[in-house]
Amino acid sequence: MDRHVGKAAQRGAAIAAPQEARAFLDAHPELQFFELVFTALSGVPRGKRLRRGELMAVYEQGRFLPGSVLVCDVTGRDVEETGLVWEDGDADRLAWPAPGTLVPAPWLGDDTAQFLASLFELDGTPNDLDPRQVLQGVMGRFAADGLTPVVACELEYYLVDPARGPDGQVTLAAGRGGERPSLHGVYGLRELEDFSGFLRELWATADAQGVPLEAAISEYAPGQLELTLRHGPDALRAADEAVMYKRLAKGVAARHGLEATFMAKPFAELSGSGLHLHVSVQDRQGRNIFAAEAPEGAPPLAHAVGGLKALLAESMAIFAPNANSYRRFRPNSYAPVAPTWGINNRTVSLRVPAGPPASRHIEHRVAGADANPYLALAALLAGVHHGLTHRIDPGPPLAGDGYAAAAASHERLPAHWFAAVDHFEGSKVLADYLGARFVSMFAKVKRAEQDRFNAVVSPLDYDWYLKNA
Repeated sequence: MDRHVGKAAQRGAAIAAPQEARAFLDAHPELQFFELVFTALSGVPRGKRLRRGELMAVYEQGRFLPGSVLVCDVTGRDVEETGLVWEDGDADRLAWPAPGTLVPAPWLGDDTAQFLASLFELDGTPNDLDPRQVLQGVMGRFAADGLTPVVACELEYYLVDPARGPDGQVTLAAGRGGERPSLHGVYGLRELEDFSGFLRELWATADAQGVPLEAAISEYAPGQLELTLRHGPDALRAADEAVMYKRLAKGVAARHGLEATFMAKPFAELSGSGLHLHVSVQDRQGRNIFAAEAPEGAPPLAHAVGGLKALLAESMAIFAPNANSYRRFRPNSYAPVAPTWGINNRTVSLRVPAGPPASRHIEHRVAGADANPYLALAALLAGVHHGLTHRIDPGPPLAGDGYAAAAASHERLPAHWFAAVDHFEGSKVLADYLGARFVSMFAKVKRAEQDRFNAVVSPLDYDWYLKNA
């Protein structure tokens, strides 16, 4: 057995073979710099920039990264409460490249490429706090049952001016001709044409990286775009593509003097940005087990919805990981506020879209664009598998206005960050699927972020309380 293949088998997760790097270097003599990209709990890409002569060593021996990078907060600050800083001696782990992710990064220059990485312990054990490994573990539950989830990620985001105004506020980016968008422009073609240069380079860069980026639409708010990634039967690859897409969108935007922000709610008066997740499940013969002539799909689809509904409250800390995330969930906002499901209905959390029988699937509309794609898909698939395994009844689908129904029933998703983390930390089902240590550590990181966020005295404090208190 090839020594490298043996190591990969021991680690329990796919790592790229050295031949992939050799072939890439031979095909790209112009490339001199390589960015190692690791996505930790916070969802922010971190890593190292390497020179050409260092690349083969990473593919043959791995590359050390400090364990504390696994659990730093969204700003990159250590979270000492995790025990992975001083008590652990900030010990190194090994990063290994992920297959198929070594690609040019044109926005960084004609001489630069990047690759994604997973973290392992020094003895070869997959690190249980690495989001790629967490997702891989949930996918293993489906494989053991002879099933394959088919998923797609659909991301919304805004193009804004990279320079803030004198009051610190963010403004929408000016399009072609220097005019800032002011109308909703939903599905507007002129709105897309105003940023056609950005979109052309975005698609070209996605093609260069093998990221299957599809059609663009102008979303419900001025300056907001939505592009979908093609669905596929490899959830880990789908998450890799979402991470690569967010990174390249930001990079291409910067080349055009813009800032692409996946912040969940950058503007109080405008729609938030979501990460809509699409999922169906195939059996061993590649057949969609959700498929049926009926618009609501086959019974397994209902069971999957039941599992997702049952875990929505407990999963909110994953789908809405930041303080700002909860500003998105407002009545009549196209962001759901209750654990509801329906057929061809955009006012619910779990939507079964219209389409031919073979295409029956679930659109999960809860996650914000700021969610970590690996963890969002892991939580999604945990809910689907939980529902299929226990044949959970979701109740009847909701017809009509999901917001009115939620108000009448008083049934709500966790409405703020603190409640969401409490629900998450207490979830026995998610501890089973994602790992008890992972759940504990994620909660510790989020509680540290909560303390740090609330310690800041904001301008609103002065506006409300300086004279009135």
